Amino acid sequence: MKVLMFGWEFPPYTSGGLGTACYALTKGLARNGLDITFVVPYLPEDQKVEFVKLVGANTIANITIIPVNSTLTQYSTFESYEERIAKLKSGLRDLYGHNLYIEVIRYSIAAAQLASQYDHDVIHCHDWMTYQAGMNAKEISGKPLIIHIHNTVFDRSSLKPNEIEYQIERMGFENADKIIAISNKIKNTLVSKYGIEPNKISVVHWGIEEEDPDYHLEVKKPFNTKIVMFVGRVTLQKGPDYFVEAASQVLKYEPDTRFVVVGSGDMLPRIINRAIELGIIDRFNFTGWFSKRDVYKVFKLADVFVMPSVSEPFGLVALEALKNNVPVIISKQSGVSEVLKHCLKVDFWDVNELSNKIVSVLKYKVLYQELKNNGFNEVNKFNLDEPAKKVITVYNEARQW
Repeated sequence: MKVLMFGWEFPPYTSGGLGTACYALTKGLARNGLDITFVVPYLPEDQKVEFVKLVGANTIANITIIPVNSTLTQYSTFESYEERIAKLKSGLRDLYGHNLYIEVIRYSIAAAQLASQYDHDVIHCHDWMTYQAGMNAKEISGKPLIIHIHNTVFDRSSLKPNEIEYQIERMGFENADKIIAISNKIKNTLVSKYGIEPNKISVVHWGIEEEDPDYHLEVKKPFNTKIVMFVGRVTLQKGPDYFVEAASQVLKYEPDTRFVVVGSGDMLPRIINRAIELGIIDRFNFTGWFSKRDVYKVFKLADVFVMPSVSEPFGLVALEALKNNVPVIISKQSGVSEVLKHCLKVDFWDVNELSNKIVSVLKYKVLYQELKNNGFNEVNKFNLDEPAKKVITVYNEARQW
């Protein structure tokens, strides 16, 4: 089976977990005999050769990566797009549109052309910016369209969902032959907020690379200080403010603890200021973005990983933490909480309970060791083949639709 797949990022050019997830999915599909043509929406001219070479060297068989000039990136907004264009405009020679939505249209036009050039049996699109591209490709080839939803506009902006993005998502869902949701949480949102029929939606939880050299990095901890780790976009949806509030309570009981925030985002200045107000800024390290390898190095130093997400469609990073032998505490509002048993779970808003659980892991060696060992054994049952096989089942159902 041949798949024409549209996404906006692929490692190493990623701004979030979706690129990693797409890498894992395409690798799993390829291992199960499928041919995937993956259309990448952003590729700066000066990085073209390097990017293609890098992707070609990833050892995933049967995957062709096609660059389409675009500035689409994960979690783009109208404002952030204009800001990026202003910075790049002088060097881009009018290659790009004047706003994000025009760029989505331009990308969809390129998709129609590609659909006539590359043989395929199904069309597979990842998230809202590629939905029009998928619909255009379907119109050209007549092949079934599978929409893969990783987050909705309600996950990206729960306070004031963008109406244009909502309508694009709704149109994509209605025109799709089948929909893949990464969690039951997302499926429920599609049914309640978009009016999509439940039988049109298949839930496929993410898997994780079974073996990776970076899982076995040897990093020696140079001090005895306990480390509590947060990894992700520093935005409202990820709950970094709850992480800081919990830290202030943890330090009352475990004063020799350090809190590491890996990532960046619009809330970073706010949580830094809050840490200053609480008088605990000296117990924090804000690292900015790290490569996967460097994140894994920090995992090797961490005593517990905390994911206090307000809205987390899945939460692949929790599996990555477990793969690196780190006990995890996750919010009950995350999709990954549907499939993980050997971890601690808490409502994101319950700072008291979150701090209690952090202190317990740091203080009680038996609990720490049990979470670490059982969590590691559990995550080793996750792989790339099971999600791939479920996706292939969806492909076959769509072709018979």
